[in-house]
Amino acid sequence: MKEFEDEFSQLQGDMISICMEYVENRADKVYVYASCEEGMVSSKFFYCINNKYVKAHKVNDALENGGERYNVSPKRQMMVLDIINEDVRKIEALCEEYERDMPTEMKLIYEVKSSKIQARYQYDLVHSNDDVKIPDDFAYEWFEEMKSNNL
Repeated sequence: MKEFEDEFSQLQGDMISICMEYVENRADKVYVYASCEEGMVSSKFFYCINNKYVKAHKVNDALENGGERYNVSPKRQMMVLDIINEDVRKIEALCEEYERDMPTEMKLIYEVKSSKIQARYQYDLVHSNDDVKIPDDFAYEWFEEMKSNNL
């Protein structure tokens, strides 16, 4: 029992770590959105930096004047997404191995100061039941929700 939870937590921690590395550990909060439905894995990540909510490619917009710029090259962003997606696949294999339900959606919030991760899971189909929206749409809706509620 403990092994499952430890491995699950470790994989979530890995997702947060790669996102922190992307911003050179300079963020107030990290948000990771991961979706895994019907064989399709998708993810997005964004941040709260200096009380500004920014998507991964816009992190430099949150810097104070004179702050050292982040490398936001598409190649680096893809590297982060690849690692998150790989971790989601590992979680999927872990759930299968331990005969647990695999979350269809994971929303992780990492509070840097307190080093705490909040996680919200959804187990029902989310984007597969929507004729219009794709996983990215749900990720961006969550971004807007977090931004507007200052969470």
